[in-house]
Parts: sequence; structure tokens; C-alpha cells
Amino acid sequence: MPASTQRRREALCAAALRALAGDATLHYRAGRPWRGQRPLPLHAPHLLTDAARDTFADLRGSADAVALRLRHGDAALHRALRPADPVARLLFELFEQLRCETHLPAGMPGVAANLHRRFAQWSLAFHRSGLTEGRFGILIYTVAQVVWSRLSGRPVIEETEDLIEATRAAIVPALGTALAGMRRTRADQRAFAEHALAAAEMVAAMLRDDARRAGLADDEARESPETVRDGFSLLLDFEDEAPLQQGAGAGPGGARAGAHGALAPGYAAFTTRYDHELRAATLARQASLQAWRERLDRRIVEGGINPVRIARTLSSAFAIPAADGWSSGEEEGRLDRSRLAQLACAGGQPRIFRQPRLQPRTDAVLSFLIDCSGSMKAHIDQIALLVDVMTRAADAAGLVTEVLGFTTGAWNGGRVARDWQAAGRPPSPGRLNEVCHLVFKDADTSWRRARTGIAALFKADLFREGIDGEAVDWACARLLSRPQSRRLLVVVSDGSPMDRATAQANGERLLDDHLKDVVARHEAQGRIEVMGLGVDLDLSPYYRRHFPLDTSRPLDTAAIDAIARWVGSGGRGGLG
Repeated sequence: MPASTQRRREALCAAALRALAGDATLHYRAGRPWRGQRPLPLHAPHLLTDAARDTFADLRGSADAVALRLRHGDAALHRALRPADPVARLLFELFEQLRCETHLPAGMPGVAANLHRRFAQWSLAFHRSGLTEGRFGILIYTVAQVVWSRLSGRPVIEETEDLIEATRAAIVPALGTALAGMRRTRADQRAFAEHALAAAEMVAAMLRDDARRAGLADDEARESPETVRDGFSLLLDFEDEAPLQQGAGAGPGGARAGAHGALAPGYAAFTTRYDHELRAATLARQASLQAWRERLDRRIVEGGINPVRIARTLSSAFAIPAADGWSSGEEEGRLDRSRLAQLACAGGQPRIFRQPRLQPRTDAVLSFLIDCSGSMKAHIDQIALLVDVMTRAADAAGLVTEVLGFTTGAWNGGRVARDWQAAGRPPSPGRLNEVCHLVFKDADTSWRRARTGIAALFKADLFREGIDGEAVDWACARLLSRPQSRRLLVVVSDGSPMDRATAQANGERLLDDHLKDVVARHEAQGRIEVMGLGVDLDLSPYYRRHFPLDTSRPLDTAAIDAIARWVGSGGRGGLG
């Protein structure tokens, strides 16, 4: 599925979610709903969707179900009442979700159709996966079908009706009172929860008794309650506030601050003594810079790029009217005392008024932060062209610009990793590499004076590994020091953060979670518009405002103009 189609689907689902739930902070990111800077927990298996596989109706059904849970469920009351037993809790969560789905808004038959389709599609997927072949799977599946049918007033799914008939006949007598109570009290969450809890605990007890009788031989392990629970839940979120970061402790060096400011809580650097910030142009010979600049200029000419058109797009997006004196001799406006004599001397209708004269001005700073990890070398021709044209056009439009980059001082940790090894390899050391931040063009230098320095992007040995989170914090700190009222950061990247030494010592998620935490923090503060330009990659897991760059097609004026419009909209023209 094209990325643009997926973004369009998610935007429509987000709009429906906000309207139905009455919450303007809801949006979609990476295929799932978020509230503000946190992903929403999904408490029922039929809420989980796959944007690449499921239809738009499935996605809408899930969005509608989530919205009804938010609108008609008291999360605090639910947390206080839910059981501790895993199977009972899973069923209790499902029952509450199905209860909320009975509160259909009047005059919206489409919502009812979406909800029915979504539950039916999940039911068929669960059955066809083979999980209903075991005695534990068929019991849980039957309970889900019976409760859904009682609450919704619809018949059970036709394809599996015969399959569950025997199990339904066996359990309904035991659950009858609870089922009747759930249907009767579905408008009262607390009263409903008493019956739902009784039903969930009865089913959990049935599973435990059945497991004890069966003895759970090795050849039956595939049918165990745990196996069915895993398949049934599909990695459900049981916590109401899923943390964006798990973090690691500080290493023996105790470093909590990098060379460019404080690090996020829970994130550490083993040592920051080798971190450095450099002007990229100082790392290459002048002759090489000149040759790279000529190479870049040829690419721009051969591509027929029109920077003037890009400048007009940026100017219209960023220019705001500002008072610039007065325009005299107007037919209307404020009375101009200096022209009062014309009332007596001039015939007809003298122009004796004045109006404030407005001129378009820009008050914004735009920073490009380029991922200089090893994999970006394959794309650097197009990235350099894009950034150079955008910076030149932004300068012409009156924007202040910066071009920054980030890499590491070495592969596989370098001196930091060696210091850690010499210290006895203490656990959870935090970041284990030398951060290297690069300045290709600073905000106080015009594009014309910095154009040779931008060509240092072609220096191949700059590209090593990437500590994205600290680089975003560093770039944001530079932006916050600027006097402009509007500040924008565009991160150009082709993948997730990666430093081999750090990942091996701390686990794969440390740098990934740190980047999410940093971006979420700056998005929440609202002082900087942080955007992710994904090079052949969807950056939605990290950036709410993101846009794809397809490098399989040559960059032309139309493609760069589309990116300029997206930047001018603050990233809202892509997604979010």
C-alpha cells in the first residue's frame, strides 16, 4: 500500500476518533491511536489492526471502538475493579470493551456496521489461526462470542456457530446469571463490572480445573491457557499509560549530562569526555570542498531545479504582514492632518487619508538535522541537493537557516567502549560511543557564504553510527537560543538510532526509546516544530509530523516544492 494512502486512512480514522470521543488531543501514529504524547492502551484483541493488511472499514471499526471506550468508560473505576488473574483480567477487559460498544450514537448506523465488521473479522482470524482446535482455545472463543452476542443483540458469527454449539451448551447454564446481569446493567459500569467479574473468574476457574485434570502433557502444551491467552490477546496493553522509555541507569562515570546539555531522565552516557562539536568544513581540504561544491551545482543544473519557485512557496508559508510606516493620499482610512489644507484648496474629493503600510516579513528559523550514519551515504547526493536548494530558497524568502549533522567519533564505541571495558564492564552503562555533532551552516551565516561548507556532506568518512536522541536535543537547544518567534527542526534520517556498542551493553531499545522520549518532550513543550523527513522510511514511530522521501525517483522542482509546502505547514501537510 502506498504510504500516502496509509497516511490518508490514518488521518480519516483520527478525525473520526476525535469527533466520536470528543477529545482534540487524539491522533494516529505508526498505525495506532495516541492521546497527546502517549499511545492509547488497546484492551481488547479486536482493536488491534494491521494497516497493511486490513481494510479501511476494519481500521474505522477499531477507531470507533476505541472512541466509545474513551467516551463511556471510567478508566479509574475499571482499574480499581479488574482482577489480578491473567485470564480473568483478559476477559474482564474484553467484556468492558464490548459494553462500551453497545453505547452507539444515535443516527450513526455506519458506526454500528464498522463495529460489527471489526469483531467479525477478528473472530474469523482467531478461528482460522487454529487456536479454536484446542479445548482451552474453544472455551475462551465461545465465551467471547456468547458475551458479544448477548450485549450486541446479534447472532454469533455464522461460520463458527456449529463449532461452538457444544461448548456454549455446556457453559451457558453456569454463566447464565452473570450473562443476564451483564446485559441488564450495561448502562451502569459499576453494576456491570460485578457480573463481568463473576463471569471472568468462573471461566478462569474452568480453565484451571481443566488443566489440572489434563495434566498438561508435553504434547498438549500448544493448547495450554498461556498459549491461548497469548494468541487471544495479541500483545494487548494492560497498562493505561505505556511508558515511552524504559531507560538505563548511569554507568560508573555517573554522567547524566552530555556536551550540549542535560540528558533525559533515565538515559545515561558512560562518559562524555570524548564528545565534540565541529564545523564540518574544517574536516576537509579546501580543494575537496570546491570539487564537491561543483559536483552539487552540476546536479542542480542537470535536474532543472528552480530555487525561485521554492522560495515563493516558503515566503507564502512563513511571511506575515508587519507594519512599515504609513501610506498617505488614500481615499479612506485615518485623517492625515498634513493634508487638511487640501479640503479648502482642492476640488472634487481630495485624498486626505492615510493607512498603515504592511509589508510581508518572516520571523522564523529553520534547521535541518542530517543523520550521518553509514547507511545514509547511499542517499547523500539527493539529500545534499535537497538541503542546499531548500536552504538557498529559505534564505531568499527571509528565513534564518541552519544545516547540522550528527554521527559518532568511531565505530563500535571507540574510546568510550574501551574505557568501559577497562572499568570491568559494569552493567547498564548507557551510551557507549563518542558523540560527534557537525555544523555545516550556522544561523548567522548566509547560504552564499556557507555554500562551500554545505558541500562537506560529501565527505564519506563522516558517516559512522547515530545517536539520534542527543542530536535532536542539541539541535533544539540551538534553536531555542534564537530570537525568532517560530522555530522548526527537520530531521533527515533513513532509520532508527543505532550504535552497536551501546546496543550490545544495554539492549536494543535504549537509543530507540530515548529518541521517542526526546521528540515527545519537545512536541509537548510546543516551542519547536519537530518534523521527521524519512529517507525511504516511515518515521511515524518517532515523529508525529513526518513525510516520506522516495529516493528511487530523482528530485525535481515539484518534489522539493512539495517538501517546502510540508515544512511551511509545520509538518501538518504530511501526517498529524
